[in-house]
Amino acid sequence: MNTMPHSQRKARSGLRGITATLLLLSLGACSALRPTVTPATAFYALDGAQQPAWVAASGSGPSSLASQTLLINPPHATAGFDSTRIVYLREPHKLDYYALSQWVDPPARMLGPLLVAAIEKTGAVRAVVLMPAAAAGDLRLDTQVIRLQQEFQNQPSRVRFTLRATLLDDRTRQVLAWQEFDAVESASSEDAYGGVLAANRVVQTVLDQLARFVAAKANVSKTAPATP
Repeated sequence: MNTMPHSQRKARSGLRGITATLLLLSLGACSALRPTVTPATAFYALDGAQQPAWVAASGSGPSSLASQTLLINPPHATAGFDSTRIVYLREPHKLDYYALSQWVDPPARMLGPLLVAAIEKTGAVRAVVLMPAAAAGDLRLDTQVIRLQQEFQNQPSRVRFTLRATLLDDRTRQVLAWQEFDAVESASSEDAYGGVLAANRVVQTVLDQLARFVAAKANVSKTAPATP
């Protein structure tokens, strides 16, 4: 038989309730302070691993007839394509960006060394120098990334790369030739990684076209008018 006075039993019951409440609050606080796990951001590169077949067949290094030095200004990009964000489109004219996938560097910045390597392999010029560098040159190449984007308006999605190139006489600043290159590649999967793989392929396609362009125009007369 419980001989504890009613008032004591009531007080003890109240203490148990307060203890339980404090315990729940403590557990809730620990849960709130525990760091939430967020997915890691993936970083991707344009590496130019694929070598154009026509360049490989012709060999590497300058030919015995190559006598000009080509200076390449660092490529730049139009607004919206000048950051490390990977661009995709689901609607015309509306740029979206992957939240957890990025380029390791803006594409225009990664493009510079790839331009040098692609043009060097043609053997059309004696030397290729990426500016800024303390070098005198005969020709100068300016390039601009117009777009590099994964387009979901079609299935499978595809990546489009557009690059504008201008070849100038470095001494007179006369435009010798210019051309806009545009190519597309289908993505192997409907996600950022599929887009990155397609981007590397389409960039290599354009580098191949650009190398042909420079090789053909390298010996253009310095007094010739600009030709598209």
